[in-house]
Amino acid sequence: MKSIIRYSLPALCLLVLVSCSKENSESGKSQEQPQNLGGGQSTVVDDVSQKDIVKVAVGSKDHTTLVAAIKAADLVNSLANAGPFTVFAPTNDAFSKLPAGTVDNLLKPENKEKLADILQHHVTVSVFTDDMLTDNKVLSMVDGNNVKVTVKDGSIFIDGAKIIGSVRASNGIVHVVDAVILPQAK
Repeated sequence: MKSIIRYSLPALCLLVLVSCSKENSESGKSQEQPQNLGGGQSTVVDDVSQKDIVKVAVGSKDHTTLVAAIKAADLVNSLANAGPFTVFAPTNDAFSKLPAGTVDNLLKPENKEKLADILQHHVTVSVFTDDMLTDNKVLSMVDGNNVKVTVKDGSIFIDGAKIIGSVRASNGIVHVVDAVILPQAK
């Protein structure tokens, strides 16, 4: 009896392996594991769901400078995560109001940390819609500093930057602003 079990068990295992292999080759399916493509949350392809904050910015012709800055500061995956986030997104025109050469200098690899601090000063954790941004409200930003909301003549300003539009995203809201919001010197 022991000899039957001794020879049947390996034969049974071999039969199962061959059978699985044949089934996969016949169905055209591969047993290979998916490759880890890296890149994080921002690399997820989804053309059906609402766009996340990064995809909203990428889809805007008025935010190419912001997108370049987010990439240079290595913040793409952070802003593509679940959030929720409120992002005050300066337009290309807003960046052009900075002194000449400022943006080019900030995009250099050696200024990555400084650029990240500036960009994180445009982000708060939570979703703040227009009706929640009331006069004299103070928001804590991701960089650890605060900004003050001012409402004047029906317009909303964040430390002097005027909100000129808003777009909902799957992981929060993007408020388009007409100026770069600079953190106070530390």
